[in-house]
Amino acid sequence: MSNEHTVKSYEEELQFLKDSLINMGSLTESQLTDSMDAIIKVDKDSIDKIIKSDEKINKFRSKIDSQIMNLLVKRAPMAIDLRETISSLKISQDLERIGDLSKSNAKKVKPLPLDLPDELLGNLKRLGELVIKQLNDVLDSYVNKNYNKAKDVWEKDEQVDDLTYIAMESVIDFLSKDKKNLDFSTHLIFATKNLERAGDHVTNIAETVCYLIKGEYLKGSRPKGKVVQDN
Repeated sequence: MSNEHTVKSYEEELQFLKDSLINMGSLTESQLTDSMDAIIKVDKDSIDKIIKSDEKINKFRSKIDSQIMNLLVKRAPMAIDLRETISSLKISQDLERIGDLSKSNAKKVKPLPLDLPDELLGNLKRLGELVIKQLNDVLDSYVNKNYNKAKDVWEKDEQVDDLTYIAMESVIDFLSKDKKNLDFSTHLIFATKNLERAGDHVTNIAETVCYLIKGEYLKGSRPKGKVVQDN
């Protein structure tokens, strides 16, 4: 009876950890979406809300760290469960970084003008929407332990690079038309690179989910698009 209770208690703690990670992922996805909307709409009123949501993401990260430590110290997990705890730690780190990048992008909105070119905003929006979809898909692959979906996210990192390149070209074109746009362009370049980096962290999560499911990391180098090759 005592042993059954211990197993049940352990399974409950493991489920609490998964629930915390799923909630953290959902909050991170909302924050990424809100920061993207803020840039496209040049919505300066939403900045404070996005920054505050980043604090909640950081609290989730601390909570998950504590849950993992408790599991490792108290429960001495076996191999598959050890994979679960280690994977949770890695995923929470990447989610926290995505939250930081979203917060950084929200701060980039403040100095932007309200009349940015439609083409520039359109290209930036396409990039942001792809990164958000990638994050949604990878979180879904974690919840449903869907290896193929996680691998598909990993393979689509190349598309994020290509859209980053297109968005960068739009920003450079905007700058070339008027040197007064230098300050605005600098903020937009950082925002674009932040989205690309968020995409990299999403790809990290995809690799971790694949490891969690099959116990081995994806082989080979990540597919890379034009922006990386040009650098």
